[in-house]
Amino acid sequence: MQIPTPLEYKAAVAAHFNRWDHERQRCLNSTLPGNQPPAMVPRKGRYMFKEIPLLKQFFQVPLNIPKDFFGEAVKKGSINAMRFLTTVSMEQPEMLEKVSREIWMRVWSRDEDITEYQSILAAAVKAGMSTAQAQHFLEKISTQQVKNKLIENTDAACKYGAFGLPTTVAHVDGKTYMLFGSDRLELLAYLLGEKWMGPVPPTANARL
Repeated sequence: MQIPTPLEYKAAVAAHFNRWDHERQRCLNSTLPGNQPPAMVPRKGRYMFKEIPLLKQFFQVPLNIPKDFFGEAVKKGSINAMRFLTTVSMEQPEMLEKVSREIWMRVWSRDEDITEYQSILAAAVKAGMSTAQAQHFLEKISTQQVKNKLIENTDAACKYGAFGLPTTVAHVDGKTYMLFGSDRLELLAYLLGEKWMGPVPPTANARL
């Protein structure tokens, strides 16, 4: 999971996995080495900013382009947020999805900062984590153990052939499949032998 990409947050992902009876493993990744952010490719960047409003309608997610996208998401990066989420995954994994979603909401829905410690703290508390616990995790993000774990996760993704996000790795009948893009959920359903119900399943229980 990577915060600066809007396509990480999809109603369909949460909704379908809540319906499908399959084990999920979440892997947090820092920036993949050797990659240029899609928005930095001129034509791709222009296309993305036109496509995002359509994706908002299609997936029914509260997606809004940050006013200073290149300043906030690209130049400032999200390394502190990613290290914080890595710490959460290591010590309180049951909170990972909620905190990840709330940090994403700050950037891609409310156009708020995620680089400062207070911003990350606010997101964690809003997600339901106690202030004391969130502060404890913030104190750990500069430790070598957390840094190494984030690097380890990134290396693991690269070994699967990942070159961007969202990337899904499916292990089916002894075979491994890497799928890239939010438009591969239908293919994932096929691999898992599940029914694809479209971007917003009519009776989904997932709340975003």
